[in-house]
Amino acid sequence: MIGIKSIASYVPKAGVDNYAQGAKFGKDETFILGKIGSAFLPRKEDAQETSDLCVEAANQLFANNPDLSRDAIDVLIVVTQNGDEEGLPHTSAIVQHKLGLSTNVATFDISLGCSGYVYGIYAIKGFMEATGLKNGLLITADPYSKIVDPEDRNTTMLFGDAATATWMGEDAPWHLGKSKFGSDGGGAEFLKTINGDFYMNGRQVFNFALVKVPAHLNELLTDSELQASDIDAFCIHQGSAAIVDAVARRFEEGASADKFIKDMLETGNTVSSSIPLLLEKHMLTGPWKRVAISGFGVGLSWGSAILYRP
Repeated sequence: MIGIKSIASYVPKAGVDNYAQGAKFGKDETFILGKIGSAFLPRKEDAQETSDLCVEAANQLFANNPDLSRDAIDVLIVVTQNGDEEGLPHTSAIVQHKLGLSTNVATFDISLGCSGYVYGIYAIKGFMEATGLKNGLLITADPYSKIVDPEDRNTTMLFGDAATATWMGEDAPWHLGKSKFGSDGGGAEFLKTINGDFYMNGRQVFNFALVKVPAHLNELLTDSELQASDIDAFCIHQGSAAIVDAVARRFEEGASADKFIKDMLETGNTVSSSIPLLLEKHMLTGPWKRVAISGFGVGLSWGSAILYRP
């Protein structure tokens, strides 16, 4: 059975002071920490491409797992909507070459944003099990600094750049349980690029998350024959502090709010990397046995799943 064996990440050290940005837009510390949730937003260097972020995360994964050789990788999937240059060729092919992986490796991209990690781990698991592959890399990297307008107060204070690499393979400590997915292209206009700049209708996105995510998580628990008390932690997409807090309060009328992990102070909203950043930091080395994850955003798209240790 294919599961999660290890996760590594790359978060650029350089970035933007959100307090300085807040002062520019007339926002105080209460707003920055209470609504945004991020005091610092990492930013890639101008010369770095999306593939470079992917390579940094993957190299860290190899360094953390000396028993995993590059020659052992059978498949590489990159989750991004902001690939190298103009998006052609697919970023995963460029990453394969930069990492020095075998030319026998299968590579493709998944064009999804904040729900991308949840979709991605099930896509790579299914691909590997259907084709008999042993070791896969799922990489997330979506540097919104490439498309965010620094003068747009609705977006420039939210997004940080980061990348993660997840080793998927056999005999994994974490297994993938039940999952649920959904899409509503009727909300496409709420999150999109216009002439190369990112546009977000914050109110509509907030309302979407508040209505959809708690109900989706409850449906997932019902399908899994679990109660909220059976879940050690809920690692949902870190869209903003306000969104995580609101979803936590709405879920089971706040009964399990303390189980919703909020950790974006030094990263911001890293799009498809936000969930694996939480899992790397809090799940892999902690005492948890069962975790619920949920990603939601651009599309509109959402996905939720149960991860567990047998």
